[in-house]
Amino acid sequence: AIDEYKPLDATTNPSLILAAAQMPAYQKLVDDAVAYGKKLGGSEEEQIKNASDKLFVLFGAEILKRIPGRVSTEVDARLSFDKEGMIQRARRLIDLYKEVGVGKDRILIKLSSTWEGIQAGRVLEAEYGIHCNMTLLFSFAQAVACAEAGVTLISPFVGRILDWYVANGDKKTFEPSEDPGVKSVTKIYNYYKKFGYKTIVMGASFRNTGQIKALTGCDYLTISPKLLAELSKEHIKLTPTLSVKEAQACNLEKIHLDEKAFRWHHNEDQMAVEKLSDGIRRFAADAVKLERMLKVDVVSHSSHV
Repeated sequence: AIDEYKPLDATTNPSLILAAAQMPAYQKLVDDAVAYGKKLGGSEEEQIKNASDKLFVLFGAEILKRIPGRVSTEVDARLSFDKEGMIQRARRLIDLYKEVGVGKDRILIKLSSTWEGIQAGRVLEAEYGIHCNMTLLFSFAQAVACAEAGVTLISPFVGRILDWYVANGDKKTFEPSEDPGVKSVTKIYNYYKKFGYKTIVMGASFRNTGQIKALTGCDYLTISPKLLAELSKEHIKLTPTLSVKEAQACNLEKIHLDEKAFRWHHNEDQMAVEKLSDGIRRFAADAVKLERMLKVDVVSHSSHV
């Protein structure tokens, strides 16, 4: 899909890696990751953790051969409330990339947009020069805290926001401009541009091409191959709906969020609270499934030796 659509950048997450790791085409990467885990030794648990990190990096390195920009690699969602754990794991992933000849300038480390994740991003950017992509972002409070932390990029989710409103309200369909996910990203984009934040806004998690077209003009968008295929069949001129000029004219007020204010504002948004916790659980469950898969390999490899 990357070869076909020639994107600038690409992103991975535990669910995508789990799906890819089960495809025969990528069995060699799985074998190499398992061999790496074995070579480093330690307990079975450590071997599986090292094999898992290595697998993420091997997929990332393969993707980087096909794109000019950066690849995003996610820190284990089970560390979502452990600031120090996320910092350590991010540095470890950067070291693993270095081992295969990839510099940190081509990597975005994905962190959950919890308060702890955002503060881990602040430290990684300021102290280690490691670029971060804040994911599972659903609330305006999360976006403000990310901007204040000075991270490289945020991935506000569009489709999952829509999913929540469809599941929890009477309205089942929305015009793109009225789509709650589109409105969320529009507000974040306008806020960042109005107040001159450098953080890149990368709309993510799309359910249909209408959402994508309604966010024309956004810094970046991350789009699935399925929706790219649908877009490639259309021949229409798109006028940007988002622009720096319009953002600067909007009437948003600047706010500052310390930890208490962040937790309160985020908690006021029921959708964001539910989708953030749900997203962390899903990514964590897929990380566990991937480890189980690698465990079978580690154990079966052991029995052959």
